[in-house]
Amino acid sequence: MDLLDRLLGHDSWTTRQLLEICATLSDEQLDQEFDIGHRSLRATLHHIISNMEIWSLLMAGEPIERQTTQSVSGMLRRLIVAEARLQKIASKVKAENGWDEVWIDILNDPPKEKPFGTALAHIITHSMHHRAQVLYMLRLSGVQPLPEGDVFSWETQTKVH
Repeated sequence: MDLLDRLLGHDSWTTRQLLEICATLSDEQLDQEFDIGHRSLRATLHHIISNMEIWSLLMAGEPIERQTTQSVSGMLRRLIVAEARLQKIASKVKAENGWDEVWIDILNDPPKEKPFGTALAHIITHSMHHRAQVLYMLRLSGVQPLPEGDVFSWETQTKVH
């Protein structure tokens, strides 16, 4: 397994872990406001998944369909679709060594060319940044235990090599 497969696998696995923890919380807990990021667990998780959805749709040249489902079960379903699309794009980029090939981000005004490799790195690091915010909110909410969320834990728990 190469580095990109590890990073993408870990990214979706860790986000899924946090969603599964949040599935045990009440709506009140999911929507409690904090002075960080997108202000609530639900909004931050929605933001992470929306970012994966939109960027993968843009890179695939598909129409943007903004998803509004913010139930935890709905976000889990959205994550499955987004992670599969990202993996498909990443596999193609890797097979064609197209890291520096560009796609057009039509959401920029004016539209802007962006390299596939940089976009994939952005998605992964963006998710990581916001997952740290989710972990912080969960800690403040008294939720225990919380996952480490590191790549070694992912590899050990998924037995991927």
